[in-house]
Amino acid sequence: MALTDITEAAERMALTLSEGGLQKATARVLAALLFADTDSVTAPDLAEQLGISSGSVSGAVKMLSTVGLIERVPAPGSRREHYRLREGAWATLMSAQNSVVQAMFEAADQGITAADADTPAARRLTEMRDFYGFMFRELPALVERWQTEQQRL
Repeated sequence: MALTDITEAAERMALTLSEGGLQKATARVLAALLFADTDSVTAPDLAEQLGISSGSVSGAVKMLSTVGLIERVPAPGSRREHYRLREGAWATLMSAQNSVVQAMFEAADQGITAADADTPAARRLTEMRDFYGFMFRELPALVERWQTEQQRL
């Protein structure tokens, strides 16, 4: 695949990620790491490649590290910090979502308590609570099945 094709694919990926809720710079950094042809990339390399500020890269790296998608790795002979996509990043991300799912469940449950029974609000909040309760119960098993499948491959 030609460099322009890879660049276009990475930018399309970044657009999809930003439409999914990531900040634009964070989406572009994640896409750059996904499409990198090296094992790791430095923050200055990302800033230069993407044409964004080092501060934007720093914020993106912090956010992506916090959610477990990327990690800092040693690079013998280099004084710069290197970053890469974590092995099992997507399963890690989904596992981390359990706390978000639990918080949504609890918020809906509290909303049901506050809403009058048999009202449209109570029905909507009950559906929300039931959905997030289902997700909270099912996500760990789904991630475990994914990991088991990956080990077999």
